[in-house]
Amino acid sequence: MVAVHQPQYLPWIGYFHKIDQADVFVLLDTVQFKKNEWQNRNRIKTAQGWQWLTVPVLYRYPHLIQEVPINNKVHWQHKHRQAIISNYKKAPHYDLLEPFFAEIFSSAWEIISQLNIEVVRRLTGILGIDTPLYVASELGAFPEDPDERLISISQHFGAETYLAGAGGREYMDLKKYDKAGVQVIFQDFRHPVYDQLFSEFEPFMSVIDLIFNHGNKSLKILRGDT
Repeated sequence: MVAVHQPQYLPWIGYFHKIDQADVFVLLDTVQFKKNEWQNRNRIKTAQGWQWLTVPVLYRYPHLIQEVPINNKVHWQHKHRQAIISNYKKAPHYDLLEPFFAEIFSSAWEIISQLNIEVVRRLTGILGIDTPLYVASELGAFPEDPDERLISISQHFGAETYLAGAGGREYMDLKKYDKAGVQVIFQDFRHPVYDQLFSEFEPFMSVIDLIFNHGNKSLKILRGDT
């Protein structure tokens, strides 16, 4: 079973649930960058609610994700580092992510996809998910049509099943998949409620919120095994 998704910055837990459910996961860096979505930002919890952590980019239409430069004239790494320290230093498992962030925030990143791919790979490993990850731009050329592209990627791995996000029902042409012999299964993710710092539970945070608070138990919580 193959799943495909754009590489995101510090993705939410549903993203990693999708990786965990798949046999192969492809980071789709060969499609157009979407401004003001999740490819260069995500959310963390603070005492005042949630806040964005945004990587500044020098995007020009129609840049692909693999082409979008990071604006390193802005000191975003220091800003993100300080926000994480301020809001998670007292988290039970703060030390678990310290080496990860020390590397991410001290390395020179030029392209947003390079940063995101490394972030996803490292966090997948920290969670204990062993699904193989592939990068679309390293696999060769695929069709431009969105459905045909996903079918072709599935066939590249000899997969008979494609795992789609729940929102795919609204735009996927399932007849194309049936004709190609690829079964489509939609992700069934139910957001867990878990212990967090600060007041009421805030859903849809970056997965780092879960890891900071629950450490090595995070994967069980993500899977709904608690």
